[in-house]
Parts: sequence; C-alpha cells; structure tokens
Amino acid sequence: MKIEQQISGAVKAGINELYGADVADNQIQLQKTKKEFKGHLTLVVFPFLRLSKKSPEQTANEIGDYLQKSTTAVAEYNVIKGFLNLTISCTCWIDLLNDINAQPEYGITNATDESPLIMIEYSSPNTNKPLHLGHVRNNLLGYSLAQIMKANGNKVIKTNIVNDRGIHICKSMLAWQKWGNGITPEKAGKKGDHLIGDFYVLFSNKLKEETQELEVKGMTKEEAEAAAPLMQEAHEMLRKWEAGDKDVRALWEMMNSWVYTGFDETYKMLGVSFDKIYYESQTYLEGKAKVMEGLEKGIFYRRDDGSVWADLRGEGLDEKLLLRSDGTSVYMTQDIGTAKLRFDDYPIDKMIYVVGNEQNYHFQVLSILLDKLGFAFGKGLVHYSYGMVELPDGKMKSREGTVVDADDLMAEMIQTARDISKEAGKTDRLSIEESNNIARIVGLGSLKYFILKVDPRKNMTFNPKESIDFNGNTGSFIQYTYARIRSILRKAAEDGIVIPNVLSDTTSISEKEENLIQSVADFAATVKEAGNEYSPALIANYIYDMAKEYNQFYHDFSILHEEDEALKAFRLVLSSNVAKVIKSGTALLGMEVPERM
Repeated sequence: MKIEQQISGAVKAGINELYGADVADNQIQLQKTKKEFKGHLTLVVFPFLRLSKKSPEQTANEIGDYLQKSTTAVAEYNVIKGFLNLTISCTCWIDLLNDINAQPEYGITNATDESPLIMIEYSSPNTNKPLHLGHVRNNLLGYSLAQIMKANGNKVIKTNIVNDRGIHICKSMLAWQKWGNGITPEKAGKKGDHLIGDFYVLFSNKLKEETQELEVKGMTKEEAEAAAPLMQEAHEMLRKWEAGDKDVRALWEMMNSWVYTGFDETYKMLGVSFDKIYYESQTYLEGKAKVMEGLEKGIFYRRDDGSVWADLRGEGLDEKLLLRSDGTSVYMTQDIGTAKLRFDDYPIDKMIYVVGNEQNYHFQVLSILLDKLGFAFGKGLVHYSYGMVELPDGKMKSREGTVVDADDLMAEMIQTARDISKEAGKTDRLSIEESNNIARIVGLGSLKYFILKVDPRKNMTFNPKESIDFNGNTGSFIQYTYARIRSILRKAAEDGIVIPNVLSDTTSISEKEENLIQSVADFAATVKEAGNEYSPALIANYIYDMAKEYNQFYHDFSILHEEDEALKAFRLVLSSNVAKVIKSGTALLGMEVPERM
C-alpha cells in the first residue's frame, strides 16, 4: 500500500535522525490498527529499543512526534505500551483511492516472459464413476489456486491426470458386459459418467453376494474377495487390457468416451478448466521405463521375486514398491511417468499437486523419488493437502452409491437459489432467461464460497441449506452487495451524474469512509498473502469482511441523495472501487457476480 511505503520511509529517516542508526525494511513492522484502538496503522517499536535505549512508551512517543512533524501523512498518534497507533490524514486516503481508481486491475500482477512457470494438478478423476462432492472441493481449490498464482504474476498451467485404467475401471466394464444389455447413455437418458457409475455400484453389490457365500464356507473377507469369480474375471479383463486385446480395448474406449463427455459437462457447469489433460493409460509405461532406468543406475533395487523397490530408510521413511513381481505398475509408477511427460512438455519451475490429505505420505515419497531421478522440480514439489468434505449425516462411499453427485448438488443449489429469489420477490421484473441465469450464478457462487472460505487444511461439513443466506457469511451476501453497488451506479448514470476520474483531495470524509478505503486497499496485500500461503480462504474471508463493511457504510451514509456534490462523487467512486475489488476477488474464487439481483 502506498501509504505504508510512505510511513516506512519516514520511520527509517526518523530512526536515523533520532538515534543515529539505519534500520532494515524488515525491522519496520506496520500493521492494521486493532478496532478497539484509535488509528489506521500501528508501528511496533520493540525492534528499536536497543537503538533508543529507552522504554517502549518513550520510544514510541519520540517516533510519533517525529512523524507528525516530518510528514503530512500522519495527522495524529497515540501510544499503547510498545505500539504506536498512527491516524493517517484525510488527504492521503483520497490520494490512495485515486490511485486505486486509476488501476482497472488493482491488486493483480500480470506475468511476464521471465515469470516462473507453475503447474497445478487437480481433479484427477477415475473413469468408473461421476464426480462427487469430494471432487467438487478438489476442483474448486485447484482452479482458485491457479487464479491466485496467476494474479501474483506467475505463468500457470492447469493440468489434470485422468485415472482411466486399472482394476476399478475393469469392474465397471465387466458389469456392463454382463448385465448392460447394450445400454448406452442415449438409450438410458443419462449422462455417461452416471451410467458407468451405476455399473460400478452393481459390480460391488454382485461381488458382495459372492464373497458372503465364500465367507460362509470359512474364508476370511480378504480371501473371499480375491477368490470370488467376479474378481477373477475383472483381473483377467485387466490382463487382456494390458496385453492389448482388441475387444477389451474397444469396450474400454467406448465406455471411457461416455465418461469424458459427462465429465466435460460437469466441468463446464462448475466453471473449471484445464490447459492440458494427461491419461494414466499413456503415462504408466513412461513410469515403468523411468523405474527401470533408476534400477540400472542403482537408485532402486530388485527383490528375489522380481519386484522393484526404493529404499528410503536413509531419508527416515521405509521401502517403497515401484513395480510388482509380475511387472505391473503401482500409483507411484504412474506419477513418476506423468511427471516425466510434464517435464518434457513444459519448463516447470514449481509443481503443485492438489490432492487430499490421505495422500500426504505418497507425495512425501514422490518428491524424494523425483529428486533422485533428476527432475528439477522434484525436491520443491508442493502437495497442496486438503481435508475431506463430509455431509451432516456422515461420510460418502462410492462403491455403495452413497456419494453426493456433483451434478445433482449443483442442480440443487441452483434450484434453491431460484426458490429463495422468487420467494423474496427479487426476480419479479426479470425475464425467465435472466432469472435462470441469476439463479445459476447465485447457486454456484454460494457453493463455491461455502467450500472455499474454509481453511483448505481442515475437514469440513457441507450443508447446502446454510450456504445460501443473503444475510450470512455466504457467497450470495457478497453477490448481493455487488449487485446493490451496480444498481447505485446505474441510477447515477440515469440521473446524469458524471463520476470524476480524479477526486479532489480537499474533500472531508469520515473515519468510517477512511476505514473502507483502507479495506479496499488491503486487496493487493491479501492477494499476495493468499499466493504465499496457497489459501483461497484468505481471499474469500477478505471479500466478505469488505462487503460487510460496505453495507454498514451504505446504511449510515447517503450516496445519491447527498447534497454536497464533492462528497457524492467521492462516495460513488468509493462504491465503484468496492465493486471492482469484489469482482476481482470473486473471480479468483471462480465465482461470477450478477449485475442485478
């Protein structure tokens, strides 16, 4: 913030003049003054006590006196122990608002040719079921993180790895082959991913019947599942797939194509996208080749049964299987192969994997293995670990068909938004098309905000009913604030009010208005912090706090009916910039904002 830079420079000069010493920038700690104290910015004076050789209070008063005399930015000050609370002059706030107003993309830093390239992997679905609530959190976090990293001046590649092969895929294929009777998405009137998901659940139910019969005969649950005829057939299908059997491959391609069409519809509705999609069926062989290369170089070792392992006990971990005794790959092999292809395709400076916290150990191992294999980004890879999403009534299980489907969830959110808006009479004067679009924007915005406002590291419970509330800490409250401001600006235009590009710095404004300017200005620092912390939650909660502050301002002050023309212009410019920052901030969360509600 320009004001902070001005104050910091004055503090450095003051320390030199008062105590004959130079201080580094990182020793000057300026923070927003706590609400219970008077002031805008607070200087922590404890780092200067060794220079002043005086008490915290005396040091703070000396620095305060110097600042008040040497810079017009400081109107007054007060001291609370070792904290110097500074009240910034009205002129500075007007200048700051003019500065923000002159920047259409305030707080956003665009990439240059020299910017680092960050690749972010998210989504990572399996082609045996539709996307569910857990995928929704993953996709929203990944997409938002990409937007935030881009806003911090990085080049960003959004990528997805589709798990399109393996035993779980064969289960759906076998069930369709046995009991599908040639059904297609068109014949069933269903999205392809939903149809395939039904067959995955059907396989699990049929397998459970077989295993229960074997358990009655004395087998353990694990023994029964391995010996069950259905499981044997699924493994045989996988062997045929890996051998390139034409019929199995044709079935696999047909069923996967149905799923991809379904996924694309879900991604489009959710508002997320990818720059590059990789497929496990294309990467696992690359992974096997890299593992064999590591074996030849002595990085890995082979056991007597022919399996290949990495010994990580020297790193405080254990031994990790990379290739089974029959030569088939494991997830780690696939991730090594995918990393190899990505490194071939792009000059990656940093790789971020958006994957749930149950995979923490996996990525700890992957980082070490990639580094041993010579990948530059291996040691510094980031596992963006997030907590699980649960429902008010418990966890979800794909095999039992008890997941919350992403498509159903989005449809429910949109319908809820439509019902609430209709009940409140907010859509009475709108066309059906505009009303439906607003319901989509509000419903999906509420879903995204509710998920992204939570610290990503925490587990969370998603409650659709709580997520749409026009008065709570919700996306719809923020969207309504934006729509309210846009309505004010439209009315000003209709009344012929010309909003100036530059405000006069002689306008006298209130403390509440100064605080609101400070809140708008904080957007740039919040974007930077969100990038450093990999946290969309920081953006989400910042926007909510600012929207709440604006609504208090709107309640307390007249805008269009203000008689003082200079003050009216100021409040319109302030409102316009609040809306600008709300729109920029919500875009970083993947949210849209409606022009009217």
